[in-house]
Formats: sequence, C-alpha cells, structure tokens
Amino acid sequence: MSSKNKCSWCLGDPLYEAYHDKEWGVPVFDDSTLFEFLTLETFQAGLSWITVLRKRENFREAFDGFNYKIIAGYKPPKIDALLLNPNIIRNKLKIQATVTNAQAFLKIQEEFGSFSDYIWGFIDGKPIKNVLKSHKDAPANTPLSDTISKDLKQRGFKFVGTTVVYAHMQATGMVNDHEIGCFRYNEV
Repeated sequence: MSSKNKCSWCLGDPLYEAYHDKEWGVPVFDDSTLFEFLTLETFQAGLSWITVLRKRENFREAFDGFNYKIIAGYKPPKIDALLLNPNIIRNKLKIQATVTNAQAFLKIQEEFGSFSDYIWGFIDGKPIKNVLKSHKDAPANTPLSDTISKDLKQRGFKFVGTTVVYAHMQATGMVNDHEIGCFRYNEV
C-alpha cells in the first residue's frame, strides 16, 4: 500500500488504485486508446466504473483489442457471439453502439485527420485543470461536455450523453479532476 495521498474514490481496491495511479487523468492523444476509453465509458453508462474496469481485459479480447477498424465491420454473427460472452457486459444496445461508434470514429478521422485532433480541438489541445478538494466536488457534466456530446451525437455516435463524455474527458486527461491533495494532481 502506497503512503502517497490519492483521490479518495480509488482507495481500498488495488485495481482501482493502479488505474488511478497510472492512467486516470493522463492526457491521451492516441486514437486507439481514445477509442478504448470511449467504448469502456459507453459500457459504463448506468453502472460503476469498477465493474467495467474488472472486465476490461475481457472486453479487449472480445472486441479485437478495441481495433475500431475491425469493429466497424462487425456483422450480426459477431454481435450475436458478443451477446453470448459471459465475460463482458452483454447489453445489445451498447454492443451495437460500439459498432456504430467505430464507424463514426472512422468518419471523424477522415474529416479531421485523427479523432485526437477532433476531440482535443474542443479545448485547443490543453487540459483543463480543476481545483477539487474532494472527488464529490467534481461535476457530472459541464457545458463543454454538453457541447461535445451534442456534436458526437450529430456525427452518429450512440451512448455519448454528457455524463459519459465528461467521464471520458476525465479518463483521457482532457480535464484534470484529481483532488488537489492527490500526488497525481500536479503530475498529470
């Protein structure tokens, strides 16, 4: 157990703490990783993040390493197989949304050169650094996540409500919501 101060939301679970310490809030500019987080956030909608995190490797295996180019071409037999996979969250709408989102992701890449350029363009490539004493002070959404959510939906994405988008922004470092007393606050 580390003696470093950490965000209180992750304490007590080694998997959660490792995710917090190494990934959460670190700026991500790689399209493959951005797609992975977008997919995981989609499946998290209505569930706890730890539930998804515990199944992350299963998702990675089931969804071809989150390769959006492959996922964009999924046909009904693959979707049916995913619905039978007990190691992932078997929600038909979310599985279908992942395929739809992969297709929309490719279109954004065509238009903007990369999904990273598109999504980071909303904040001119610079993370927003919030000042939170407690994770409970973090918003569930913001006017910016509202704007991004609306734009993603207009581009054909599914399960990208403003709360999902804000969680994606936190996970991928677009916004730094580490508590100010957390050792990661100034590192990311």
